[in-house]
Amino acid sequence: MNATRSSSDSKAPQSELGDLLRYWRDLRGVSQLDLSLEAGVSQRQISFIESGRSAPGRETLLILAQTLDVPLRERNALLLAAGYAPVYSEAPWNAQEMHSVIRALERVVRQHEPFPAIVMDRHWNVLMTNDAAPRFFGCFVDMASREGPRNMLHLIFDPRGMRPFVADWEMVSRSLLQRVYRESVGHVVDAGTRRLLDELLAYPGVPRDWKAHQASSAAPTMPVIPIGFVRDGVVLRYFSMVTTLGAPQNVAAQELRLECMFPADDETEERHRELLAELEQRR
Repeated sequence: MNATRSSSDSKAPQSELGDLLRYWRDLRGVSQLDLSLEAGVSQRQISFIESGRSAPGRETLLILAQTLDVPLRERNALLLAAGYAPVYSEAPWNAQEMHSVIRALERVVRQHEPFPAIVMDRHWNVLMTNDAAPRFFGCFVDMASREGPRNMLHLIFDPRGMRPFVADWEMVSRSLLQRVYRESVGHVVDAGTRRLLDELLAYPGVPRDWKAHQASSAAPTMPVIPIGFVRDGVVLRYFSMVTTLGAPQNVAAQELRLECMFPADDETEERHRELLAELEQRR
């Protein structure tokens, strides 16, 4: 059975739509009056939608979703709850319609050599890398032995992965867990993100106070918290730049994350280049 419904089909129970709209309004901390003023929709109509007494038009619903900064995947859910067909494509990230975006990502990760560049989905699953990424992490662990799909956070947290090589583990693990919340699409912790957090917290040695804990001042001269990897007694420190697509119009485009790792100091850059050169000579 096709789950997509047109506007002419029987409408879903309006309480379902009302509950969803109220959820997003509460999540954003917006009153009905504030939403009314921002969206240009009467407070009375918003109240009627939430109570199930009124069925909004599709454009009105999209305006409310836009005003509440609802992620595209969840906007489709709102439309379905109101009995409308989704308007945002949920085709996979490597679908033909994403061809130009994929080409751009390939260009960026390639130009970031010799430092790791990784394209991930909303749950940190690796979709694409440059050559430097597996080569770098392969200096520490046997990447070929890790089953796919590979997840960047599992690689870092797993005691059989990068975990034994991470310097300042407590600080790094807290900052990464906080990033999961901070960088979630639309600042929404969905079921997949909750599952990922539960899996990460199940690993040994993960601080339980990560939500409330403030960042350490161990490196006060750094504008960001670096992540360090220990190799041959030397700590290689990196920071990341995370890039998202501007004005996405389909779900996959909105959920893509490009993470580029950069050396945090001159010593790390020099040692990184030497390390990859050594690997090249062994081929």
